[in-house]
Amino acid sequence: MSQHDNRTQQAAVRRTVWRSVAALVGMFAFAFALVPLYDVFCRVTGLNGKADTSAQAIVHEEVDQSRMVTVQFITRNGSGLPWRMDVETRQVRLHPGQTSEVNFTFSNQSGAESWGRAVPSVSPATATRHVRKTSCFCFEEQQLQAGERVELPLVFQLARDLPPEVNTITLVYTLYPVEGKDVPLQAGVKSDEGGEA
Repeated sequence: MSQHDNRTQQAAVRRTVWRSVAALVGMFAFAFALVPLYDVFCRVTGLNGKADTSAQAIVHEEVDQSRMVTVQFITRNGSGLPWRMDVETRQVRLHPGQTSEVNFTFSNQSGAESWGRAVPSVSPATATRHVRKTSCFCFEEQQLQAGERVELPLVFQLARDLPPEVNTITLVYTLYPVEGKDVPLQAGVKSDEGGEA
């Protein structure tokens, strides 16, 4: 093999390596961007039970007295936050078009202040866009002092155009620590992972 052929082959190998590296970086960047893009898509469309976390106005519409819908509430404490979240009522029954209010309690079980946020999801996913929240603790971060306990309301309305096959809706709220805030982990304080209230 001549020296010229050898250089040509080395240049071809280098080009192949650089193309492979560029493709790998591109694939990694695309995979990294998929999660936030998917979250935005789910929030816009209501797909996969991702609930909107902004206040909506109550719509004054005629209540559909012909059917009742059961709305269940489940609370979960994610790891890393020494709080407990409870709900006063596990479920309510109401007509589409009707408004309801349910109170949730939050308790900081540690010896220091901390920040948390309740992240909502709705099941079945087809009901997501038909649950209008006018007041919800999930709209913003919450701060609790050491040992503090607060009661916060959820005010919501079921839209009258809720699909007729939906007879039960489950609202799940999961507590997470707020990133960038000091959230101390106390020895002996356990999260109530997966617990219902």
